[in-house]
Amino acid sequence: MKLEGLLGRKLGMTQIFDSEGNRIPVTVLEVGPCAVVQVKTVENDGYNAVQLGFNPKKLTKCTLPMIGHFLKAGLDTGFYILREFRVKNPEEFKPGQIISLADLDLNKGMKVDVTGTSKGRGFTGTIKRWNFQRQPMSHGAKKVHRKRGSSGANTFPGRVIKGKKMAGHYGAETVTIKNLTVVDIIPEKNLLLVKGGVPGAPKSYVMVYFK
Repeated sequence: MKLEGLLGRKLGMTQIFDSEGNRIPVTVLEVGPCAVVQVKTVENDGYNAVQLGFNPKKLTKCTLPMIGHFLKAGLDTGFYILREFRVKNPEEFKPGQIISLADLDLNKGMKVDVTGTSKGRGFTGTIKRWNFQRQPMSHGAKKVHRKRGSSGANTFPGRVIKGKKMAGHYGAETVTIKNLTVVDIIPEKNLLLVKGGVPGAPKSYVMVYFK
């Protein structure tokens, strides 16, 4: 079965040791099981893809349109998250089918891309948000140590240019980390251990793309 990726969630970070005793920082991802909710084809939708659902929830907690959507796929449960993944052969998938890590051809050492939502940090200044340098702590600088400085010219253009780096909302953005190495796979528990960090807080949803 050839699938572009699967849905999952970030459980947290830990460390493991290889055969030579080297410490490897890893992120533990719970990937799948995912249910096929809809199969899209070029003839009907203009492209080939499958819509996967992850993290089941009761149908009574779903809206009426979504209840009909899940029942049409032959599922007796809803899902908290739905995402689409491109496929080359949509005929391999059927609505209601359950896909887990054990169904995919994965191996240690392969590369994956992980997309998640970064931690929201609220309203922050330019130093934290854009890595600006602070102003001098002495020599006449008074209460401006962490201010951004000038925001534009006076006469021309006489306004602040769009896109100027300023203080504002930081984080809570979609971030993709590419080429993470798979250190270990535990298919019976649907766990994937990847080297390095992954965006998002623990228990946040992620999309894992296989190379």
